[in-house]
Amino acid sequence: MRSKIPGLLIAPGLCLTLTAAFLAADLARCQQTPVTARVQLVSKGQSKSAADGGDADVVVWLKALDAPARDVEPAAKHQKLIQSHKTFEPHLLVVQVGSVVDFPNRDPFFHNVFSLFEGKRFDLGLYEAGATNSVRFDRVGVSFLFCNIHPEMSAVVVSVDTPYFGVSDASGKVNITNVPDGRYEVHYWSERGLPESLKQSTRTVAITNSDRNLALVQIAENPNFTTAHKNKYGQDYTPPPSTSYPRP
Repeated sequence: MRSKIPGLLIAPGLCLTLTAAFLAADLARCQQTPVTARVQLVSKGQSKSAADGGDADVVVWLKALDAPARDVEPAAKHQKLIQSHKTFEPHLLVVQVGSVVDFPNRDPFFHNVFSLFEGKRFDLGLYEAGATNSVRFDRVGVSFLFCNIHPEMSAVVVSVDTPYFGVSDASGKVNITNVPDGRYEVHYWSERGLPESLKQSTRTVAITNSDRNLALVQIAENPNFTTAHKNKYGQDYTPPPSTSYPRP
């Protein structure tokens, strides 16, 4: 009986070593081979052209169904949404829940940032050139951002509860890195997409060593999409004062 005890004590340690080695190998492989998705925005049966922005800015994310996702500390996901030339740069930003987004004012005049609809609701008030304000996006959702001074300014922050996400380029291609094998629920979102079409695109997929490519998904474009909006008081923006003078 005693001669068997050392073997029993060694075996668990050997199993832990092998398990760690397999996990490390799996993670290294996932880091090298991204999951690839393809999306296509369709308007009246026709795909979008490159002149219209093509199939860019479609957000795709994967929620793990078999095991908890490998998380990243929110502090490591500090990002910026810059105000410059009366625009937000970039227009679309995707973050993991808990991330902090900085809003630096790079213009030589005052700006404001507010979001009063879905997602994170906030109002940073007026702040001067060179100043920076920050917001922690602590809930899942889509936040539509505007400036109460300049009606031409708009941006979107999409916060998701997974580290596995990506955004399509103009050709509709999306790469999602560091995804382990397993079952996932895949979600799609586009500012230009019909809500019903986006909802119908949600499905369960299996990511394996031999299959890391998702099937092409077509998303119907919203024919009523517009970037026009009211100010934070729900009123039309006041036109800027005229600088021209009547001639005699």
